[in-house]
Amino acid sequence: MAQRERASGPAPAGSGAQPGDYPVRPATSYVSFPTLHPAPLTVAGQLRVPRGGEAPLPAVVIVHGSAGLDGRGEALAAALNDDGIATLEIDLWAPRGVRQPLERPEHAAETLPDAFGALRFLASQPGIDGARIGIAGFSWGGVVSLLSATRRYADAVAGSSGERFAAHAPFYPVCWAYNRRPGYEIRDLTGAPVLIQAGALDTYDRPSGCQDMVDALPEADRRHVRVIVYPGATHAFDRMQPAVTVEDPHADEGAGGLVRFEPNPEVTARAHRETVAFFRQAFSAEERY
Repeated sequence: MAQRERASGPAPAGSGAQPGDYPVRPATSYVSFPTLHPAPLTVAGQLRVPRGGEAPLPAVVIVHGSAGLDGRGEALAAALNDDGIATLEIDLWAPRGVRQPLERPEHAAETLPDAFGALRFLASQPGIDGARIGIAGFSWGGVVSLLSATRRYADAVAGSSGERFAAHAPFYPVCWAYNRRPGYEIRDLTGAPVLIQAGALDTYDRPSGCQDMVDALPEADRRHVRVIVYPGATHAFDRMQPAVTVEDPHADEGAGGLVRFEPNPEVTARAHRETVAFFRQAFSAEERY
């Protein structure tokens, strides 16, 4: 994957930097597109396209968590852009008038048409390779990313068009609920690779929750999924804001309780590296699934 090109002009006076020390920022634009709902919503997003790469470029749709846009997507986008991957971070809540997590829709599956609308929009853009578009998401967005890897939900949303994501990278997607609650059915995967990353101290799940969920899948599905669990990391470990504890009825495997969000820069850096490497492999001609 091409690395982002660097500026060749003079460094700012007195900065101590040398020519070439400053990366060229990706071309950034604010876009909107229709969802794939029967009555489409108009969703906005930030599209970032690395400069200097060899077109057509791969791309990743980034889906936020219940709290909305909070910096996690921007940080992951920067890591992907540095590796020559375009990104589109979308805002699920603005067209729905959601101002706080309790106002979110009942099921994450209700926002799958937003994600597939973003996929269709990206595939139509010049310079983007429609066959190399992945999806990543955080918590609620992680659920969206994981559900979109199933034929059931992909077929229901995109129909016979054949639009599918090439790779899926859900962050801490509340693994206990799958195949236990309506709207969380995970089986008969599309065959695209899936990377699940979660923290061992995430109190939505037990530490083995994500691996247990994957181990219960049929072998034909299980071979497409990899799980990384980070010791010492809570839910939302990549949320670089002051630590907070929230109460959520979905915590403790649905029994309800408190969930700690604590930033962990070291784990975040590793998770970003893992995510970039995952998409790089999935998008490469030799490893295309």
